[in-house]
This record gives sequence, C-alpha cells and structure tokens, in this order.
Amino acid sequence: MKTAFRLCLASITWLSLVACGTAQTAANQSSSATNSDILPGAARFSEYLPALQGKRVALTVNHTAAIGKTHVVDTLLAQKVNIVKIFAPEHGFRGTADAGEKVDNEKDKRTGLPVISLYGKRVKPLPEDLADVDVVVFDIQDVGTRFYTYINTMHLLMEACAEQNKDLIVLDRPNPNGWYVDGPTLDMQYKSFVGMQPIPIVHGLTVGELAQMINGEGWLANGVKCRLQVIKCLHYDHTKRYSLPVRPSPNLPNDRAIALYPSLCLFEGTIVSVGRGTEAPFQMIGFPENPDKTYSFTPRSTEGAKNPPYKDVTCYGIDYRTMDVSNFRFSLQPLMEMYRLAPQKDKFFIPFFEKLAGTGELRKQIAAGMSEEAIRATWAKDLAAYKAMRKKYLLYADFE
Repeated sequence: MKTAFRLCLASITWLSLVACGTAQTAANQSSSATNSDILPGAARFSEYLPALQGKRVALTVNHTAAIGKTHVVDTLLAQKVNIVKIFAPEHGFRGTADAGEKVDNEKDKRTGLPVISLYGKRVKPLPEDLADVDVVVFDIQDVGTRFYTYINTMHLLMEACAEQNKDLIVLDRPNPNGWYVDGPTLDMQYKSFVGMQPIPIVHGLTVGELAQMINGEGWLANGVKCRLQVIKCLHYDHTKRYSLPVRPSPNLPNDRAIALYPSLCLFEGTIVSVGRGTEAPFQMIGFPENPDKTYSFTPRSTEGAKNPPYKDVTCYGIDYRTMDVSNFRFSLQPLMEMYRLAPQKDKFFIPFFEKLAGTGELRKQIAAGMSEEAIRATWAKDLAAYKAMRKKYLLYADFE
C-alpha cells in the first residue's frame, strides 16, 4: 500500500466541498465530534430498569451496546435482570462477522445465553422465539443511513413484537450522521433488507426517532402498532457531532469512514472497491482498470473482510485518508468521477445498485451525464416531504 497523499486535486471536483486536511493519528478523530456530556439511553438505568424487573427479557444487541466499557448485557445481568436470550443483527452479537456473512444461532461463550441470529436465513423473530419473552430491548448503534441493516433489523423486530403482543424498549443512541438529511427517497418497488422504509439515504434520525416514525406512519406489515418505549439520550441534539466510542461494524473503523459511508456505499453496487480488505475501508476507492494510476491499493483477506472484492489484485483510484470530513455531506461526485474514468461503462453498475440507491433513476441519470445539481432537483420534492414528516418524530432539538 502506498503512503497517503494529499487530496487537493483539481480534477476531483467533489473535493471542493471540503477542505483538504492533514493525516489524522487518532483512530476516531473528528474536529467537531464531541462526546463529553452525551449519555446514551442505555446509561439511564432508572428510566427502564423498573420495566424489566420480574420480566423475561430478550436483548437485541451487538458489540456497540456498551455503557462506558461495559456491555449492557453484563450490566443488566449484574442488576439481576432475567435475560432469557439475545437476538443478533448483521455481523453477529460480538460484531466480528463479515458484511453479508451468514450469522448462525449459537450459545454465547461468555454468558451462556442463547443467541438467535436475525441475519441470514431468518431476519425476523418467529412467534416461538418470543413465546418465553415479556419484553424486548433494542440497543444497537446506527450510523444514519437507509442501507445500514441494523435499522431494518429493528423494523422487523417491531413488527414481530406487535404481532406477538410484546413490549419493545429502544435504548436510543446518537446518530453520527444525524446533523443533516440528504439523498433520494426509497421507491418502495426497490424495497429490500438494505432499504425498507421510504426515507432518504441520510435520514437524520436516531434509532428511537426512526422507530417512532415506523410506528406512526403505519409502515409495519398489516398496519400493526408496536407497544414502544424510547429511552432518550441526554445532552444530545441534531446540531452535534458524535464520535463513536467503538466501530459500529468491522469495515467502519473511524469517524472518517462513517462520514464518507453514505456516499461511498453506493460503490458496492458497482465494479469499484471501497477498500474492504485494507487498513482503511470506506476511506479509499478504486478498481483495476482505472486509467488513472496515481494511487493504488491491494485488498487482502482481513478480519471482517475475508474475501474482499479484488482480493490480491491491485486497484487504482483515490485515497481519502487525509481529507477533513468534519463538515462533509452526502455527495454524488465520487460516483460520477469513477463512472467517468471507467473504460467499460456498460459494466460499471451491477443490479444491487438500485437497491442501495433506492431508485431506478440514478443509474440512468449518471449514464446520461446529468450534473449533480440536475439530479438533486429530481428528488427535491420527495426530500422536502420527508423533512416535513420527520419533524413530527424528533426527540431532540434539530439542525433547522
């Protein structure tokens, strides 16, 4: 892997949106991120422990469900809460499985609790999974994008709880991309496990706010309503940046990757690598046939990316590791630039792209050479309607 280089390149037009920065040494550095006084819902014990006393409890959690350095499972067990099982999302309970990797049911070695996978063959709890449960607790860190699957695990969990008449408590957490809203709204004909609600790519909600929207807008199957309680964060609002204390999934290792993720994840529906299998996933992009050889990287088999695209093949592209992303917003410019460079444009996109974009129009618009401004104009009406709807479900002061 070549060393990082500065990104003030006139040919990359999207970089005019942000200032060029120097390399960061701290893994989770972000110039505007602050965690100093924010308390996640999980830390507000007095708000939800009474609802768990004497109940049979299931937890939908992964490695991000921490209070300081202690997992919420350990905390609740110490409080003598009767935890009967754990439901695990994509990447598993301990957060080590690859993206898309099947997660099996298992018994957790540390606690002895049964772990039921909600990623793979089964994505929604079965009636028998909830038969011995009185209340379910959801505590998973989201990153604020429609295609991040944890929110869709929550959606189906809400549906199962509503159908089986179970209480659901969502322990809310800050959204690191919760300071803006952007992108096309999902056309429901492209509904999938990377997009289940008619919301934009950057939805600007915490999981608690989104749960209220899913319930309030009647998006659960057959119009069922979940018996929902949201435990709010303290001292958080949508004007604040939040630096995650732990990586939310194996390939989002730091604040820079999380900020770039809404824009770069669209490449997972193309021939372009997003750096899975390198030390900096979602902080570089490239593909072997790129005629611009300025920067190169070679994906290898790594934990969390055992068989990455272009494994052991040199890719050429762009390194974003020195870019200041403190005010970076969703942009189509990386996608448009890579499409411009692709020698075989008819092979640039793959069918998964429409599911990520949430629309059948974006591929056509880019192929037609439309400007980003013109493309944005086509989704402006839907985005405005979403923003108005979003206001009804906010739990925290907003950015506008």
